[in-house]
Amino acid sequence: MLGQMLICPMLDDRNDSDSGHQMTGQGAWDRTANETGWNLYLGDIQRDEVPIYASPARADDLSGLPPTFIDVGSAETFRDENIAYASRIWACGGDAELHLWPGGVHGFDALAPDAALSHDARQARVRWLTRLLGTPID
Repeated sequence: MLGQMLICPMLDDRNDSDSGHQMTGQGAWDRTANETGWNLYLGDIQRDEVPIYASPARADDLSGLPPTFIDVGSAETFRDENIAYASRIWACGGDAELHLWPGGVHGFDALAPDAALSHDARQARVRWLTRLLGTPID
């Protein structure tokens, strides 16, 4: 795999981050919606048996991952688990580029596609992909 681009990713089924608690009852994807999503995704899997390929935050070792791009809004449920994931990649010697978009809610770039923040986020993604693929931007 050449790289992975993770846009506001849902990484930790434990749903216990500070931002998850902070966003309870707030926004389109709050802690309750997140728990519902994980329950639907995991089905009958017991929470103490969740595989790392379903919930990457459970992995003990993140070394060997390809270059990773992560972006997340500062006002969303996934903020802290995304920051922790990038930090763990760095701690293992990996390559991660993290963007924390101020005031961004989950899916901000789709909810407000013409906002300056959405424009900046899309540009950052294109620049990262361009560097990864080694192709010039037209």
